Amino acid sequence: MTRLHDHLTFLGLSHTTKHLDELLAWATRERPAPTALLEHVLAGEVASKRDARINRRFTISGLPERKTLEAFDWAFQPSLDKGAVVELGSLAFVERKEDLLITGKAGTGKSHILKAFGLRACQQGISMRYARCVDLLDDLHASLADGTYAKRLRAWARPALLIIDDIGLGQLKKRDDEPTAAHTLYNLVDRRHGRASTAITSNIKLSDWGRYLGDATITAAILDRLVMNAIRFDIDGPSYRQHVAEERAAKAGTERKK
Repeated sequence: MTRLHDHLTFLGLSHTTKHLDELLAWATRERPAPTALLEHVLAGEVASKRDARINRRFTISGLPERKTLEAFDWAFQPSLDKGAVVELGSLAFVERKEDLLITGKAGTGKSHILKAFGLRACQQGISMRYARCVDLLDDLHASLADGTYAKRLRAWARPALLIIDDIGLGQLKKRDDEPTAAHTLYNLVDRRHGRASTAITSNIKLSDWGRYLGDATITAAILDRLVMNAIRFDIDGPSYRQHVAEERAAKAGTERKK
């Protein structure tokens, strides 16, 4: 057994090493054919390594949580075209280097959908990064101070899929000696345009982006690039978070009356 453990460790078969006793017990009990035994062992090893790679991609992606399309409450947003969203979930639009823009009020499920797409990218081995708009712009502005702007801009421009969440939500920071948020976002969008997919959610109307980003002219150039090659959705529905909060409040009130 010691030599067997050593061989498995040398080959990097960590899952087989960890579950060796269980595998030997299974082989003794089931008496599989040699090829079936080998397939069973290797299938477990492949599944383990695949899960580890997905977890590693998820960790470095910046995604704050794991969301899935299967967990989305479609009945709560009946105006949303489920078939179209599920089709987008195949991520074929990433292969085509198309952009995606989802607008709507806060709490309508925009972020849930893009986070689900981000998780699928991790599962499919597609390079992906996620950031809230304010955090992305803060990172690029900070890089101006420490001289790493070019390096960080390349890093944000590199992934096959970049998710920029919550444009219009959160206060954008800016000092007098810094470029506007519009200039910073333009540099990133322009570098990615036609070369990689950028998926964005916005809590404000596109006509309000100029005021939010600080420069109407540069914002028009951003939108020109995005709209030219973008798939667009507007979720015109109620806030799911508000709905959940109201349900909890109603439940708490009922329990207090008992």
